[in-house]
Amino acid sequence: MKQITATGTTVDEAVQSALEQLQTSKDQVQVDVIDEGKKGFLGFGSKPAIVKVSIQKNPVQDAELFIIEVAKQMGAPVQVKTEVKDRDIAMQLEGDKIAMLIGKRGQTLNSLQYLTQLAVNRESDQFYNVMLDAEGYRARRKETLENLAKRLAEKAISSGKEVKLEPMPSYERKIIHSALQNHKKVVTDSDGNDPRRHVVIRPS
Repeated sequence: MKQITATGTTVDEAVQSALEQLQTSKDQVQVDVIDEGKKGFLGFGSKPAIVKVSIQKNPVQDAELFIIEVAKQMGAPVQVKTEVKDRDIAMQLEGDKIAMLIGKRGQTLNSLQYLTQLAVNRESDQFYNVMLDAEGYRARRKETLENLAKRLAEKAISSGKEVKLEPMPSYERKIIHSALQNHKKVVTDSDGNDPRRHVVIRPS
């Protein structure tokens, strides 16, 4: 976090000096007053005001800039639309080469999401959850996973053996668990360690 300590005859003057040095505006910083200073009498006994001014990180802006730069380096420039709810950052990516950013079974999109989340939370005091989507891919993937869950549940029942799915990120495993949570003939759990953690469907 970029910060600076500045002085002035008043707190406002000290803050203004810091803003000019940081080349930013007051709404982008956090101000801590170290000493309010003292005017003195006829120029005697005066003390300067001292403030510490820190540039506040903007997690949404950080996420957008990170994605735009990575996509540019990949040769697939994108536009980003962002919605923020509490500490959840949902981002929609749009571009002419969006398939390149989705990758096989969403693996590239998942990796980009993971890296974006790391970048956003690297210096943040709060944890932000980042979800990337690209032209409705997540909804299509959810439907695919729900159909897969039902199909593999039937396989587990007919064979009488457990069925292991491919490794998936936690939110995709959750889709499988949710799709089968009310199924009377199978149970599900997750096995293994990330990034190889996967869902196992067993006959109940």
